[in-house]
Amino acid sequence: MKYSWIFMGVLILGACKQQPNVSKNDSTRSDAEIVMDTIPKDTIVEQKKTTLKTFEGIADTTFVRLADFSEDFAYDMRYATENNFLKAKVYDCPECYTRAKTAKALIRANKDFMEKGVKIKFFDCYRPNSVQYKMWEIVPNPQYVANPDKGSIHNKGGAVDITLVDLEGKELDMGTDFDYFGKKAYHDNMDLPQEILDNRKLLKETMEAHGFWSIRTEWWHYNLSAASNDKVANFKWECPD
Repeated sequence: MKYSWIFMGVLILGACKQQPNVSKNDSTRSDAEIVMDTIPKDTIVEQKKTTLKTFEGIADTTFVRLADFSEDFAYDMRYATENNFLKAKVYDCPECYTRAKTAKALIRANKDFMEKGVKIKFFDCYRPNSVQYKMWEIVPNPQYVANPDKGSIHNKGGAVDITLVDLEGKELDMGTDFDYFGKKAYHDNMDLPQEILDNRKLLKETMEAHGFWSIRTEWWHYNLSAASNDKVANFKWECPD
């Protein structure tokens, strides 16, 4: 009889030791289920894939927003800020528009760049002629700003100011910042570290291979040859509310 009581005590003790673990596990599952059940279904956000536009049916001279046709570019639209040589904001909002033929050439060039592990970053694209007049009022010097009466290829939608970044967004060293007006920014200045010369060469040769030409004094500026005869325009894009 004595041993029977001892045996029953062992069984009871073992059952007590097992019980908390069972309750804890059950409680954890219940809490998780309760949390999931309390999330309103209408708060679940579905990520929608951006549908890019195509150039089908679009005339080469039509102004287009580059971001609507490719997600592979980076942007730092300086004239929509005060971080530029004018020290003034002259665009109402940051957008990159070009003529359709310029956009096509840029996308082709960027495809080549990306195969080398870099991509284009924009500082400026199409510039309405009214903005050219604003810039001229601030800096009326043709060495830095094209006379708006004649206009520039930026006003035609055929010029871009660009640099290169790696695929994580880090800018390649080009020796100077955008809109640095001095000999250090000249293409024919060879008195620079080899890394900078190589980066400029990559930018220049790839852009030229896709129909663009540069100007001697600005490593960042590229004109599309096919856009040279287009008219100066004052098309203005709409800013988001």
